[in-house]
Amino acid sequence: MGILSTTISQLARMRLWRIEAWIENPVASQREVLQDLVTSAQYTEFGRKYNFSSLFSTRDFKKEIPIHEYDDLKPYIQRMMNGEENILWNTPIQWYAKSSGTTSDKSKFIPVSKESLEECHYKGAKDTLTMYYNFNPDSELLTGKGLVIGGSHTINQINDDVHFGDLSAVLLQNSPVWGQWIRTPELSIALMDEWESKIERLAESTIRENVTSISGVPTWTLVLFKRILEITGKKNMAEVWPSLELYIHGGVSFTPYREQFRKLIGKDIYYIDSYNASEGFFAAQDNPGAEGMLLFVDHGIFMEFMPFEEYGKKDPQTIGLKDVEIGKNYAPVISTNGGLWRYLLGDTIQFTSLRPFRIKVSGRLKHFINAFGEEVIVDNTDKAVSIACKTTGAIVNDYTAAPVYFGEESNGAHEWLIEFEKQPDDVNVFSAELDKALQSINSDYEAKRHKNIALRQPIVHVMDKGFFNDWLKSKGKLGGQHKVPRLSNERNFIEEMLQFKP
Repeated sequence: MGILSTTISQLARMRLWRIEAWIENPVASQREVLQDLVTSAQYTEFGRKYNFSSLFSTRDFKKEIPIHEYDDLKPYIQRMMNGEENILWNTPIQWYAKSSGTTSDKSKFIPVSKESLEECHYKGAKDTLTMYYNFNPDSELLTGKGLVIGGSHTINQINDDVHFGDLSAVLLQNSPVWGQWIRTPELSIALMDEWESKIERLAESTIRENVTSISGVPTWTLVLFKRILEITGKKNMAEVWPSLELYIHGGVSFTPYREQFRKLIGKDIYYIDSYNASEGFFAAQDNPGAEGMLLFVDHGIFMEFMPFEEYGKKDPQTIGLKDVEIGKNYAPVISTNGGLWRYLLGDTIQFTSLRPFRIKVSGRLKHFINAFGEEVIVDNTDKAVSIACKTTGAIVNDYTAAPVYFGEESNGAHEWLIEFEKQPDDVNVFSAELDKALQSINSDYEAKRHKNIALRQPIVHVMDKGFFNDWLKSKGKLGGQHKVPRLSNERNFIEEMLQFKP
């Protein structure tokens, strides 16, 4: 283990010059990525349809190819899953990442080519490790093991050559040998699909390991921590894993969970935010203490950015890296080495830095509240919840919110369902602090709250512990991949939850 760790850490440090090259030349790197993508796919069915062989500039590419959502590409993907080749990409696609959010019962099947595995997902993981070693050269990360808390890992076989599962399953099944050596738990536990049993096995199998890093979504990581502390009787995770130094998170904002992690771990460690979705590994923090993740511009994905106000227009416009601005909301439009072409990802991002290009995920295109012109996004509410928690001493596990529409004798409001790990002494005080924080963050919300003209005080319901997990379980969506919809501009989710009885 010592020799292997030393070798891998040396290789990680040697990669730094490659990262520095594309950081210095991001626009040129993106131009080269697009050229490689178009050249590779020019003789596919999609490439012939849109004249890839005649596209010699970004302008031509954008003019020739419309923006696609999943349903637009679904007929192509279905044919590929049935065994047809050279449809969207020029190499056989044997793996598909099944992605299903809480917003729909439908599943998406994202093509994962060998190129997207090697040149995007695994390359992104290696670059994240390299950036961490550059930031923390004295790290002893690889003297121990990395605990991976993935999603539900059932692998399904369509035919002899084609399989699908969630992204975690696809990455684990295809990971290189060295990745298996430095990871825990063993594959049979990592691939378990039933989450309550899985947490138990994860706890039992990792207690005696020398865990130095953890990767996973915050909610299930916290569940695992609490179970391990119950089994061991230890005060905090630092007593269980004294060499723990790094937590890599992604998928949801870490802001509401930071205080819980600090208390449960019991010592200072580094936290790295990453943006690794089924469609690709887009970004990760190069500096754990700075806001924003370094955008990966050399990882087989060409990126365009749709200003938020363009969404829903008949012919929405996009811009490139050289035209983006700090603090504005953009919806990424991606073309990938897995065969997604001008694909609207569905997330919204903001740039936090332009030299180099760093981003943060601000929400989802369909996860916002704008019933009264308040334009509230998930980034706003996550920050407001965090501020209210600090002010009142509360700890929030999860939440969702939706508008309450105007009535005959009342104006509008935002209705919140909040599950607390630690309840505030007075929920009304918490509600007031939440409202105050949101007004300080979002001037449009503040204007609508002025003298209760459009919006009155938020309505807050305290939910029992475990409520949101029970709700997800009732929908067959319990697991690391699935998330509670934080915001909705309609009331369908919140009405369903208010009627739900575990």
